Amino acid sequence: MNALGIQLGLSSLWAFLVALFAVPSIIYIAHLKNMLDTPNVRTVHESLTPRLGGVAVFAGFMSALTIFAPLNNGVQQLLAGCIVLFFVGLKDDLVSISVSKKFVGQLLATGIVMIMADVRITSFQGILGIQELPVGISYAFTFFAIVGITNAINLIDGLDGLAGSIVLIIVSTFGYYFYQYGGEQFGNYVFVSVCVVGGMLGFLRYNFHKATIFMGDTGSLVCGFIVSILTIQFIEMGLKVGQPFASSAPSVAAGILFVPLFDTLRVFIVRMMAGRSPFSPDKNHVHHRILAMGFQQISTVVLLGLLNVVVILFVINFAYLGNTLLICALVAFSLVLSVFLGVYHSRAERQRVASN
Repeated sequence: MNALGIQLGLSSLWAFLVALFAVPSIIYIAHLKNMLDTPNVRTVHESLTPRLGGVAVFAGFMSALTIFAPLNNGVQQLLAGCIVLFFVGLKDDLVSISVSKKFVGQLLATGIVMIMADVRITSFQGILGIQELPVGISYAFTFFAIVGITNAINLIDGLDGLAGSIVLIIVSTFGYYFYQYGGEQFGNYVFVSVCVVGGMLGFLRYNFHKATIFMGDTGSLVCGFIVSILTIQFIEMGLKVGQPFASSAPSVAAGILFVPLFDTLRVFIVRMMAGRSPFSPDKNHVHHRILAMGFQQISTVVLLGLLNVVVILFVINFAYLGNTLLICALVAFSLVLSVFLGVYHSRAERQRVASN
């Protein structure tokens, strides 16, 4: 194994061990100080559970990255943005804050990365016939993409182990391509990926059903932000390095993020069609619909993880088709899946409705 491989292995192991050993202490303190998540109409869990697991993931990720990784090419600014969102999420987990305050935190974190490190989407690479973007539109679209992806990961955090598993799949996929093709310009983002993977694995040991701790906004906001930056750098790598998918990188990235993006867009559209605010909470997320079909929590998480993997394999193998065809295929699949989720009911649910 080469020196880079050893460094990557050590950084991932460090993040894993820090998270693994931090979680029991966090659970103990949360119970001691009564910092627990109470079950409500929106949640699936039935008992009081701490929601500060993101603290452990962040501690493992942050310490491993600062010890082992080269912090150039925007990684330093990514860390600064993560610190901002960590404290926003921490405050929300402890005392709950308004959507507007969360948005200000996201605005600040995104500004640090976009303005100070110039991390942004510079081209649509032929989507809708658009190539290079004017600077103003580039900044606006990048901001929209970062906030959108961050909140998509935040919204899918509704079942034991779900958000963590989806983040693992996405980050591992991006990490592989940064390792293979990143070079000097993007190569150090593989460290970001392996540190997230290590921290997340340490946390998931306690988060699968029945979870003794949740990720909370502390974890989901930070992980969502990291995923959004990895996505942008992956798309830019296709443009600047020409590898591995050249101009098809945007549609491949959309496929890699399929489950969180599909879930967020679907619930927003369903809520607006019902005349409600897209941000009004309900039990209409994709995981809620699968649970309503009669699946258990663990099988729902496995099912959604497999779905994401299948879509990733599809977009990677058919990247040669180009952005337009790939995006059309993803949209068509999303529509079929939405219809299926909307009309299919489990036998148990049908019997319950009939008995009423």
